[in-house]
Amino acid sequence: MLLRVRQHLTAIAALFLSLTMTIGCGTSTSNSAGPGPGHNSRINHVVVVVLENHSFSEVIGNSAVPYLNNLAGTYGLATQYYGDTHPSIGNYFMLTTGQIITNNEVTPPARVSADNIVRELLANGKTWKSYAESLPSIGYLGTDVYPYAQHHNPFVFFSDVQSSAAQTSNIVPFTQFGADLTSGQLPNFSFVVPNQLHNAHDGSLNQADVWLSQNIAPLLSSSVFQKDGLLIVLFDESDFTDLANVGGHTVAVVVSPFSKKSYQSTTFYQHQNTLRFVLSELGVNNYPGAAAAAQNMTEFLQ
Repeated sequence: MLLRVRQHLTAIAALFLSLTMTIGCGTSTSNSAGPGPGHNSRINHVVVVVLENHSFSEVIGNSAVPYLNNLAGTYGLATQYYGDTHPSIGNYFMLTTGQIITNNEVTPPARVSADNIVRELLANGKTWKSYAESLPSIGYLGTDVYPYAQHHNPFVFFSDVQSSAAQTSNIVPFTQFGADLTSGQLPNFSFVVPNQLHNAHDGSLNQADVWLSQNIAPLLSSSVFQKDGLLIVLFDESDFTDLANVGGHTVAVVVSPFSKKSYQSTTFYQHQNTLRFVLSELGVNNYPGAAAAAQNMTEFLQ
């Protein structure tokens, strides 16, 4: 029954795909506005953590989610943040390519050659890693090995990664995150993918919140983050009954030593805005797909 409901809602979302792709398609575009003034010189380490399938109203103010709510209340909260599509895979691609690419999680594309965040980071001399919890091994590009979900790790599909052993080696199990943080080897950009038990997909919101408190709190207290860090914790989409702006109303929390304190934004944002924000804060001024025309999110920083 749940599968039939999911298939039905996926079909509904697909009706919106052509319109969204019109907005998000194309190659990287240089924007004369460039990075936010004064910000990219301060930020040198960006970490994006993606959780799953819950609405804004389910998360914010929920006593079962104390850690994330504390971050939202202390730092920055986007109160009008929306997923781009249903189901998950298109949102992960929007976060990293500025395009939905596909809504087919059963048969995703074997190879994606569209402009993407890896290409732009490398072109600007920046380092990156995808830290995926329960990934079977370093450089694993294969299908699901539960509780690891391949379609939540868009980097494995990029031609820029598949064609380079050096870039493939940046697909690593999440256990490497703590080691890299401790040794001072954290890359400029980290994409953190909790497994299906800890991203609120199969487990509870409380389980996801406990995971955040155990694994992200050490990042925030580290000297490297306190010097030049930016953390974005977001949900890829709302629940499947929420079709507002296609992907539903969900949560994005922005944390940095340069954050405005207890700041709430009412600006409309989606994943292409996050993509632009991440790249611009790392000093990159070429933005893939829909990120080229997206409003930046620098309002969260002082």
